[in-house]
Amino acid sequence: MAEKSYILGMDIGTTSVKVCVYDPSTKEIVAKQNKDTAANIPSDQGIEGNKQDVPKIVSAVHYCISRLPRDLLRNVTKIGVCGQMHGVLLWRNGAWEKVEKDGVVVRYEAKRENMSALYTWQDTRCKPEFLESLPKPDSHVNCYSGYGCATLLWLLKHKPGKLTNFQYSGTIQDFIVTMLCDLETPIMSDQNATSWGYFNTVKNEWNIDILNSVNFPVNLLPKIVKSGEFAGKLNASWNGIPEGTPVSVAMGDLQCSIIATLESQQDAVLNISTSAQLAFVVNEMSDLGCKTVEHLPYFNNTYLVVAASLNGGNVLATFVKMLQQWMLELGFPTPQAKVWEKLIALGLETQTKSNMKIVPHLLGERHLPFTKASVENIDLSNIQLGSVFKSLCDSLIENLHTMMPKDILRDAKVKRIVGNGSGLSRNAVLQRAVEQYYSLPLEFTSGGDAAKGAAIAII
Repeated sequence: MAEKSYILGMDIGTTSVKVCVYDPSTKEIVAKQNKDTAANIPSDQGIEGNKQDVPKIVSAVHYCISRLPRDLLRNVTKIGVCGQMHGVLLWRNGAWEKVEKDGVVVRYEAKRENMSALYTWQDTRCKPEFLESLPKPDSHVNCYSGYGCATLLWLLKHKPGKLTNFQYSGTIQDFIVTMLCDLETPIMSDQNATSWGYFNTVKNEWNIDILNSVNFPVNLLPKIVKSGEFAGKLNASWNGIPEGTPVSVAMGDLQCSIIATLESQQDAVLNISTSAQLAFVVNEMSDLGCKTVEHLPYFNNTYLVVAASLNGGNVLATFVKMLQQWMLELGFPTPQAKVWEKLIALGLETQTKSNMKIVPHLLGERHLPFTKASVENIDLSNIQLGSVFKSLCDSLIENLHTMMPKDILRDAKVKRIVGNGSGLSRNAVLQRAVEQYYSLPLEFTSGGDAAKGAAIAII
């Protein structure tokens, strides 16, 4: 009997690395691991900067792979990779090394001295006036703070020496693929290139002439291939995975979480984890008359229609941490899990719609970078904890509905919303708000895992 063959899926996320071994014949995950990266590091831009330590992320990748069963890894025939979009890191030759034991590569290590930090999608150093000073991209997608090209243009203006120190750039997932395949130059997917700005999805090329006009170091930009294609082959046997195993070009985590979730083109996918996205698939771009909705490359020359909010589970997590801190200061330390459990129970008990109005823009929005969170109409009838939590959950979905109204879903003949992400799956108060604002059933399927999606995308 022939041995089974598997696909390894990897998701290099904002807070954690997730990996899985996927069986394409049964469409099941047969093993998985995850590890929080704890990679955030201080930025010289204060709260406006958001940076991560790349060696810590690479270490988390090693931790996950090394804990998967060797008998499965030996039968991996393809590796699919995705990760957090928009971010950028720079590196030069010698940015990694293979650590061997008895002639076998046991792990890869990133060399901090030969690379920059990862500037993530949450970086807000590019103020609106700076972005307005930049040349207009030849693209249907705008360029915002936290987008790779915007960050590089900011460094070009404020820290030009930084760019001359390095030869290459890419997202964190591009770096991982470059390292595993020992590529001479990084290769990037159209999905990640679009997330950087200054990329034309129709021509499938960078805006080289526009970037040259402002002396942007275009030599740093990676080569582009379509998502779902391969970037190279594993340069050495790695924890039992055979040398020469094809490795995909790194894809976007949003696209991969959706390909793992969608069951029909009449589905829309709502993902709420750190941030929040609502998306559905179309065959071609069209003007939907809504500036807060974008068309992003998906797979097989289709597009995702996406509303992407910076405010999702991160806002609720901050609220929970605030309550924990208050309880601690009052002398009653309370475990986080207990706070969540109580909040959701109280929120579900609250049947009446509060007239409290919360604007949940704790992290601003890309289209409204200066907006802040605020609360209005506080009175004696709505200050109970359950009522406040329900209002906060409602406000997050109302914010998303403002960005992508239900009329857009109706016109696209969407019949249901498929839920995705721990921020949504664990919170029944948020789920109730989704059905209320969108007048569509919300269902959960077995999908949703971006690491699984990275495997599915390369079958």
